[in-house]
Amino acid sequence: MAVTLFHADHVLTGDGPAIADAAVAVDETGTVRDVGAATEVLPRNEGAPIERVKGVVFPGLVNAHTHIELSALRGKIAAGRGFVPWVDDLITLRTEITAEEDSEAIEREVSALAASGTVLVGDITNTLSAVTTLARHGIGGSVFHEVLGVDRTAVLRRVDGLRAELEERVPAWPTQDLAYAPAPHTLFTVHPDAIRALIDGAKNRGIRTSIHLAEHPPERRAVEHGDGPFVEWFAKRAQQRPEWPKKPLFDYAEELGVLAPNVLCVHLTDAREEELARVAKSGTSVVLCPRSNLFIDAKLPPLLAVLAAGIEPALGTDSLASNTSLDVLAEARALQERFPSVQPLRLVRMATWNGARALGRSEAGRIAKGSNPGLYAVEGEIKTDAAAFLLGNVKAPRRRLSERRA
Repeated sequence: MAVTLFHADHVLTGDGPAIADAAVAVDETGTVRDVGAATEVLPRNEGAPIERVKGVVFPGLVNAHTHIELSALRGKIAAGRGFVPWVDDLITLRTEITAEEDSEAIEREVSALAASGTVLVGDITNTLSAVTTLARHGIGGSVFHEVLGVDRTAVLRRVDGLRAELEERVPAWPTQDLAYAPAPHTLFTVHPDAIRALIDGAKNRGIRTSIHLAEHPPERRAVEHGDGPFVEWFAKRAQQRPEWPKKPLFDYAEELGVLAPNVLCVHLTDAREEELARVAKSGTSVVLCPRSNLFIDAKLPPLLAVLAAGIEPALGTDSLASNTSLDVLAEARALQERFPSVQPLRLVRMATWNGARALGRSEAGRIAKGSNPGLYAVEGEIKTDAAAFLLGNVKAPRRRLSERRA
């Protein structure tokens, strides 16, 4: 099969070191057939057309946690007031958004995702409204159909009815490149029997699911003590007073099967060192959303402790209700600015290979023989190392060199 060669000043492979004066050979299906030093790759592929890239080539990006259906809320919620006021505004404002506004915002932001070089997402959804748009723009990954509810009978009925709900809202699933998985919202907004059912169901089907965990102090307070700002808010908003577990947060998570290799635990902003060690030991995938955490609580995830625990986190943007863009490379840049001791190459890996692994998509996220990541380039003179150059130019145009094909 014929290949095209891209000869670049630098190639960021995603899962390994940067290669200076490098070349990548890609066939007509987008599959990488060769990669390495240009002095080795070019002679091995003599006669193939060569495109010179003055800059850096990198694999397609992976936004491992986002809520695309909330895109119409961009700029509508004030920052820095804490989780409870934020979620209160979100619920209120969402009722004021028309279906047309939702549709236009989803189309706009999925187009922006594609233009940014994002090839995979972990999209959290209540409505499944972004599925066909993602497929039309060639973005794959996982669609996590979210379940909420603390009334046992009602929420288990919802879990049992998810398949019918899916068939009604998306009668013909548009692409195999998007996996579908039901997912519990959090430990404190879903009845424990429903959480077990969803986690066990995913495990039995051999698929991955997702849950928000240790995002903010009110969550811990509610689970561990049954009081605090979220409990009071919930009693007023939902007019319910569920039986709170009153157990250590991560004991409760482990009891329900949440700490498992097929689960993505998102945020961990409020996690402690000993809890991170438990997460690492369990093999659970971790997704950090730093700009969202800063927006809501003016707090960062404990990145250094996460890395010290042996966790290789992925990155997500969360939604435009708590962020200014869905660009996962901007998340890496935000971490670089606040954690200068972390190597830029590692941060790029979080936005590519770590995200692909978290979503169970080992064919993407890295430039390696046999992979199909989609290739992108940012052009310019590289005076520092290639990863630092990429993070320092997050607003520069990203040119697609090859399309990722499922």
